[in-house]
Formats: sequence, C-alpha cells, structure tokens
Amino acid sequence: MQEKDEQQLIKEKSKNFAFELWGLISNHVEKNQSTEIEQISPEAPPRIGINNKWVLRVLLSFPVLLVALFITSFFWDFDGIGSVLFGYSVQYEGLLSILSISGLIGFATNWVAITMLFRPSRKRPLLGHGLIPAQKERIAFRLARAVSEDLINPEIIKKKIQESQAITKYREKATEYVRGIIDDPDFRSDLKGLTLNYVDEMIANPDVRANIAIAIIDQIEESLDENSFEKVALKAYSFVKGQEMQEIVEDAIVKLPNSLEKGLNKMDDFLDTLPDRIDNNSDIIENIVTNLLYKLINQLDVHHLVEDNLLQYDEHRLEMLIKNASNDQLKFIQYLGAVLGTVGGFVIWEPLVSIIVLTALGGLILMADALILSLSKKP
Repeated sequence: MQEKDEQQLIKEKSKNFAFELWGLISNHVEKNQSTEIEQISPEAPPRIGINNKWVLRVLLSFPVLLVALFITSFFWDFDGIGSVLFGYSVQYEGLLSILSISGLIGFATNWVAITMLFRPSRKRPLLGHGLIPAQKERIAFRLARAVSEDLINPEIIKKKIQESQAITKYREKATEYVRGIIDDPDFRSDLKGLTLNYVDEMIANPDVRANIAIAIIDQIEESLDENSFEKVALKAYSFVKGQEMQEIVEDAIVKLPNSLEKGLNKMDDFLDTLPDRIDNNSDIIENIVTNLLYKLINQLDVHHLVEDNLLQYDEHRLEMLIKNASNDQLKFIQYLGAVLGTVGGFVIWEPLVSIIVLTALGGLILMADALILSLSKKP
C-alpha cells in the first residue's frame, strides 16, 4: 500500500513538472511571436459571371416587355395590316399575341426547369420533389467518391507534399523558431530553476528518497556476482562507515541537487547545438514527418468524411451553395428562354422567312465568333 502511495506521489509530481514545463515553453513562445510561422490562406478564385452586365439587364426586362405586348394584343394586334416584301405577301395580324405568348412560354418553361432543380425541397403528393433534394444522397455519394478517388486520395496528397517541399520549409522555420526561444537567457534560467525545483521536491520526500535508494541498491546487487570482490568491498565499506548501505545511498541522494546544479551548466552546450543537430538530421526528420502524415491520411476515410458532411447540408443550404456559385448563369438561362421563345414565335408566324433570316443570322454569329477567337490567339 505504501509503495503504491509513493508511486502515485511520483506520478503527481512528474505531472505537475510537465505542466510547469509546458507553461514555461508557452510563455516564451508568446515572447517570440515575431518569428511565428506564417499561415498561408488560399485566395478564392474570381467569380465568373456574364461578361456584359448590360446583356443580363436587357434579358431581365424582356419578360416584362412580353407581358406588356401580350396585354396590348387584346386591344390592338396589327388588325388588317399586311405588306408585300420582294413579291411575298406578309400579314402582321396576330403578331403581338404570337410573339408574346411564345416568349412567355419559353421563359416559363426555363423558370420551371430551374426551379425544379431545387423545389419542392420536401416531397409533395402532387408536386413531386426537386431534383437535387430528391437525389441528395446519391449526389453526396458520387461527389464523395470522386473526391476520395481522384482529388485527395493519399497518393496524390503525398505527391503534393513532396512537390511543394512544405515540410522542408516549415522545418526550417521551426528550427529558427526554436533557436529564438533557446537563445533567450531568461528561458535557460527558468528551465534550470524548474528542473532544480523538481529534483529538490522529489528528494525532500523521505519515502521517495528511500524508494530511489532501494532501487539503486537493487540495481547494484544485480550487476555484481554474489562472491565478487566488488560486492565484498561494498559490504566492508558499509561496515567501516557504521551505516547501512541504504543510508549511505540516501545521503548521496540528498547531495544530488548541488551536483545537479553544477551539471546543469552543461545544458547550455546542449541547447547551443540543438538547432544544428536538427539541421544535420533534417532528412531523417522530414522522412519521419512525411511517413506519419501518410499514415494519418491512410487512416482517414475521405469518402465517408465528405459524404457525411454533404448529407448534413439541409436543402436550403445546398440550394444557396449552388446558386451562389452560378446564380448569374442560371438567370441568363432562365431569361434567355424568353428570347428563344420569341424567336420561335417568329417561326410560327412566318416559317419560311424566319428560317431564312435565322439561318443567315446564325451563320454570321458563328463566323464572327470564330474570327474573334482566332484573333485572340495571335500574339
């Protein structure tokens, strides 16, 4: 029972020493914040939207124009008006209603299609379920598999770590950081004082001192033969001194702090050479860190990590995530439906003329696009 109490006491004092040592290091770390290892935060890529904002503004106003034309068509719609173009008779009556209805249908169908990507967020008896909310688990699974297999699998991460030489850079910065702390005279003085206090507290306790003495004597006896000259000499020395061997060892232990204080001066030599030792073993240190990181990455289940996080996104948050990344493009597609629907109205009104005009216009647009692209590639 007493032996257990002594062991518990030693553990508690060792734990207190560890806490005090960590506090000492933390205090001196705060004093050396000027050499703190910089944290690199990646910049977000620029958001790619519609190049010409005025195009989007025009498209946004187009459905309003179509509604105005649709209302106008109830009161006036080119009634009885026609003309002859190049010998071809053209009747304009009903043109407003055809164009406005076709354009609004194009706008409405695109709006419904985009809305159905996200809504209804909860399954409804008649309205059904939005595409993304309905396939949320499948999307999360597919995305997680793509990420874990192609984007951040352990082999790719290990390769990127080696290519970036991040461990080398941070090891060099860490060495300079350590050098700045251990070169501080206050740190060395505090470290020596803390070590001496710990030894003093341990030796001042009679039970702990006796326990250490017994352990030392046991080690000595185990290392000597039973009838060896050294063992006989030790017994003779104990007899001449008139003390038990344990008392002699305890007396020596009491004097240990004084000897230790002198020996701690050699700690300066060790601290002076510590940064150089780190540099000299840089390859070993970097290999150890790389292997530890590799083992850690291998233990991570990236697939389930990504999948679980995506599944925790509620439907509204998932919708906002997609819309924030592509809102302009979705609006462009939605309102472009009104323009395309209006173009379809022209085809309904005059199929032959509209097809000829649209074909010529499409050809001109393709030629202009190819010309601009080729000019942009020239130095």
